[in-house]
Amino acid sequence: MNKFLQRYSEIFGEDFKKLKEVRIKPALRVNTLKISEKELVKRLRAENAKTEKIPFTDFGYFVESKFSLGSAPEYLFGYYYTQESASQLPVQVLRPAKNEIVLDMAAAPGGKTTQIAQYMENKGVLVALDTEDFRLQALRNNLERMGIANCIVYKKDGQDVSDLGIKFDKILLDAPCSGNFIVDPKWFDKKSLEGFRERTELQKKLLKAAVSVLKDGGVLVYSTCSMEPEDDEIVIDWALKNLPIKLEKIDLGIGTPAIAEFEGQKFDSEINKCIRIVPFLTNTQPFFIAKIVKK
Repeated sequence: MNKFLQRYSEIFGEDFKKLKEVRIKPALRVNTLKISEKELVKRLRAENAKTEKIPFTDFGYFVESKFSLGSAPEYLFGYYYTQESASQLPVQVLRPAKNEIVLDMAAAPGGKTTQIAQYMENKGVLVALDTEDFRLQALRNNLERMGIANCIVYKKDGQDVSDLGIKFDKILLDAPCSGNFIVDPKWFDKKSLEGFRERTELQKKLLKAAVSVLKDGGVLVYSTCSMEPEDDEIVIDWALKNLPIKLEKIDLGIGTPAIAEFEGQKFDSEINKCIRIVPFLTNTQPFFIAKIVKK
């Protein structure tokens, strides 16, 4: 058996075989800063697109169309962002609000950044970080297209966020992760167990830096689109042991509790407050989400 699939059999049991049957539906998030859900649905249906509200999201719709969602006039006007359904959930858990100071720690290309601004009603202060020029350009383009007015963009590694001298009410760390084969057909050829372990160390450093600039009582959402425990439970288990944090239970009406152990390593019992979005249960890409509060 493929070494990765062997791991998934430990995590998911016999159901792991269903992973290869997952087919992700095209989805978008309505940008209510520019248009109402009702009006956008009306416009898309007038162009013979089929729309279906995604029941576990606030502003998400599955869409079937004969035209490219990324080139339609409504997209260019910034009325929506093409955003996979599970990818919309971390910001829903964070629940940023207007007049807060919020950090998106690994922001480009801007799907979750523009979503944060939407929840903030374009008020307060949103700080977005990324490190690569081409990614920052994509971020800036999306911020402009979506009409975002409350965001400051920095070219900065999240590990150095303390340089800004800002304390944040809320932080999103949608961490650089190992990805998944659900959305990347060549994933198995590119990944290694050693790579997973190296990524773990980066994620720990980013999480430590994030907690250092979070206000006491502030909320931090850590998320990945990975199924690998090295990206997920192992990082949060380390954080519970080494950082001044606690976890809050997540209730989205979707998802299953994080796994309790892996390859003989038992995790802190608090880990069950985190959730995994399991592809064959939701017909989405995978996601891991932890809601963290600074003590």
